[in-house]
Amino acid sequence: MGKYVLRLYIAGMTFRSVNATRNIKKLCEEYLAGNYDLEVVDLYLKPALAKTDQIFAAPTLIRKTPLPLRRITGDLSDRKKVLFALELKGMGEGEV
Repeated sequence: MGKYVLRLYIAGMTFRSVNATRNIKKLCEEYLAGNYDLEVVDLYLKPALAKTDQIFAAPTLIRKTPLPLRRITGDLSDRKKVLFALELKGMGEGEV
């Protein structure tokens, strides 16, 4: 498995943003420990990046690598959906 490069776009410190950040960090540590880079981007602080990655809603998680690029929107609380989007579905089959 190659290294995962993820970018999470949030909009301030809202309830959804905090939950999304916590949820993805927990999943990454559980399934990708030591094998991922996660960048959290606050769109209020770096609005130009929204145009670069075509972000229309926040929170949005983008998996930049491994390719193909994947994106998932929401608070990332649906573990099954997030594991599927990150193509980690086989790693957590007993839990999802």
